[in-house]
Formats: sequence, C-alpha cells, structure tokens
Amino acid sequence: MKGYLYYEREDAQRNEKFIDELLVEAKKCRIDLQLIVDDERPDEDARFVIFRGRDYRLAQKFEADGLRVFNRSEVSRIANNKLGTFELAIMLGIPTIETHKLYTPKQIEKYPVVVKTADGYGGQEVHLCKEEIDVVKVQEKYADRLLVVQPYIETNATDVRIFVLGEEILGAVKRSGVDSFKSNYTLGGKVEKYKPSKRDQLMVEKITSALHSDYIGIDFLVLPNGQLVLNEIEDPVGARSLYGTHDFSVAEKLMAYIADSLTK
Repeated sequence: MKGYLYYEREDAQRNEKFIDELLVEAKKCRIDLQLIVDDERPDEDARFVIFRGRDYRLAQKFEADGLRVFNRSEVSRIANNKLGTFELAIMLGIPTIETHKLYTPKQIEKYPVVVKTADGYGGQEVHLCKEEIDVVKVQEKYADRLLVVQPYIETNATDVRIFVLGEEILGAVKRSGVDSFKSNYTLGGKVEKYKPSKRDQLMVEKITSALHSDYIGIDFLVLPNGQLVLNEIEDPVGARSLYGTHDFSVAEKLMAYIADSLTK
C-alpha cells in the first residue's frame, strides 16, 4: 500500500523527528509512505495522504483525485478558521468564547479583549488588547488578514488540549503560561498530564462525531471554577506536549489507525 505524508516545507523542517518516526512506523504496517512538500503531488498509484498542511483547498484537490485524506478537507476548513470553530460549537451546544469578525475598534464595547488572526496557529498571532490603540496596532500589523475579536477570559493562563484519534482520546495535557496570558507549550508554557472529566469527554465526543475527524487536538480554556470552554480545534496538531507527558508513540498509533481504516 502506498501513501504520502504532506507538509509545507517550513513545517517539515521543524517536524523532522516526527516525520522520521511516521516513516518508520509505516514500514511496520507494510505501508510505503513518502514525504511530499509544497507543490509536490502524489503519484497516481497512491491510496491516501496524511495531510499536515492548513490549506483545506489543497486537501479538497487530493480528495477529488480519489485519495483518502487524513484529516478530510472539511476538518481542515473548520479547524483553521476560528469563526468556523465558533459556529460549530454553537451548533453543537458546546460552551465556547463569543467570537466575531473585527471590522473596527468602535465595535468593541468593553476591554480587555483578545484579537487573533482567523487562521493563525501556535499562539504567535494572538494579542491581548487593553485599549483601542492596541487594537489599531494589531489591525495595522495584519492589514491584509481577517481578524477576530473575543472577550478576555481570566484563566490564569491555563488551558487544556485533548488529543483525539478517531473516537479515542489518546491523552490530554494542561498547559500553563509563563509570564504571558498564552499557555502554548512551544512558547515556553509549562505542561502536565490532565485527566478529562465525563463532561470533557462528552464535549470531545460531540465535536469528533460532527467533524468525522481522524487526528486532531481540541483546546479548551480553563475557567476559575474548573469548567472547560472550547477555544480552538487544532489540525494539524503538534504532539510535543503529549510526548512530554505520556509514554507512547503517537506516530505508532496514528499509522496503526490509518492501516486499519484503509482495510475496512
């Protein structure tokens, strides 16, 4: 069986270790897995693509060519659009953060707020704005990008990421920010293992059932009362924090899942 692992070149360079692990685990599953980047395309005899990009339109092209795509394009479309994620949460009745397109600072009635690029990831394009001039500066910085605005929620810079493979929760981590309101592990945040509650599991089940996702991360903010509210869906999701807190191979589980999916 032949398949391809797609990355954007810059992301591939940052994820060499995980890529190598996937290639090794693919061989164990008798899968010929090859890496392609940027505008490289699969051969006609390929059966599937592990899509680790963020452009859902490219995933759609792979699907149009008859390839099974992990995750499918609709997952990528929703996960990489914060407005799409908000709309999904509202439809499913999952607690989330009020999210709106940002047109002008005049629409903001109360500060502080959080302003983000709608398609950003990794916490790099997330800004805490305490007054109107802060919003203006963010708009100037991302003049050609769609921005969203959310009320600032006090969480003590803490959130939870739950990793899901198919319908199985692989594991979860609690992340805490250091000298920042952002908790991202790659930005220096602290991380520890987290055990999802029954309520958490139910929210995850609703999301994955609606998306028909393969491998995603679901990020929740932790309110002062300990309850979780949906923040973002990550696709592709990085697993550094999971590897740092759990003792199994994500690559092994992912390739076994793919092999099983393709033989059903």
